[in-house]
Amino acid sequence: MSDEKKVGFVGMGEVESHKEIREIGVGMLGYAFMGKAHSNGYLKMPYFFYPPPAKPKLVAIAGRKSAAVAEAARRYGYQTHYTDWRDVVKDDRIQLVDNGLPNDLHREPSIAAAEAGKDIFCEKPMAMSSREAKEMYDAVTKARVKNMVAYNYRFIPAIMLARQLISEGYLGRILQYRAAYLQEWIMDPNFPLVWRLSKKIAGSGALGDLGSHSIDLGRYLVGDVAAVSAMKKTFIDERPLLGEPSKKGKVDVDDAFIALLKFKNGAIGSVEASRFCAGRKNFQRIEVHGTEGSMYFNLERLNELQVYSRRDKEDRMGFKDIMATEVVHPLMKFWWPHGHMIGWEDTHVNQIYHLVDCIANDKKVDPLGATFYDGWKCDEICEAISLSSETEKWVSLPL
Repeated sequence: MSDEKKVGFVGMGEVESHKEIREIGVGMLGYAFMGKAHSNGYLKMPYFFYPPPAKPKLVAIAGRKSAAVAEAARRYGYQTHYTDWRDVVKDDRIQLVDNGLPNDLHREPSIAAAEAGKDIFCEKPMAMSSREAKEMYDAVTKARVKNMVAYNYRFIPAIMLARQLISEGYLGRILQYRAAYLQEWIMDPNFPLVWRLSKKIAGSGALGDLGSHSIDLGRYLVGDVAAVSAMKKTFIDERPLLGEPSKKGKVDVDDAFIALLKFKNGAIGSVEASRFCAGRKNFQRIEVHGTEGSMYFNLERLNELQVYSRRDKEDRMGFKDIMATEVVHPLMKFWWPHGHMIGWEDTHVNQIYHLVDCIANDKKVDPLGATFYDGWKCDEICEAISLSSETEKWVSLPL
């Protein structure tokens, strides 16, 4: 047997590679932004996380437009393409359904997949309302299938390191959480009325699209939220219809929001998101402050975590920039030699590895991954923020 057949490399170590690797049939719902990101994750995961706990097999992809979904199947290597998500759920070759459809199509396909005994991976925000999210959570609980919501920023090694340091007491007792997620992509008044600007399809605007990431990270790093006070704003309330630029339609979701949070453990926080911040492309800032130190994270520099400790000697005080690219940092042993960066797309590879490992080895998805329970709790907070904005009052959780 050649050396190539005997060993493969995982980080700095060697492992036997002759063991037969189980395949997990994947059915993808949607072929656009997240369909592309997740498909890339399934393709890359087995050779970075080698040997993989199981190998994703791209069985089928579904989308409304026949020509476009056929092209997506050819592009990513899916064996079959469908124009109805129900055909994916019924396909016996599929064990894992990946729901990357628009928000209004998260609930029904996910519940149907659970009832068919298939594991579910669903994009965020999980549902159009906390009621829908609870129904989805109940369905996967009853069916006892693995379930995860695609809060991929949990799987940035620097964020995983932050959680680890917080749990070890490095910051002391947590006092404050601050988060802002800022983009600029709809500032042009002539930008068309895409589905993300329609409440009927998206459920909310910047709140669900961007803010839910920061809210989930708040729960991940600090804990459950007890109450919120918030305001939302729509800056442009009419836009040209997609494909009919001479006509306009109503924008009925938020362009920006700001919220104050009370955590159950006594910490306080603030979360904001906007798609009207000129110059901001995909800027997410996370800060955590405790009695013994602070942390700062910037998504646009996702390999770095800035930390400060009051325990340092006076001549050594100041924020330190940790490059979370060492083999000892979470998940980095699977990637490149130390000092070499990973990028946004690789967060999806990391989260897919975690889910596939949980499926193949019957592990718990939480606390590292966001389960449908976490998705439900995040949707409750988003709903409370909307209610607070409408009533101009503090809103307690659970609703």
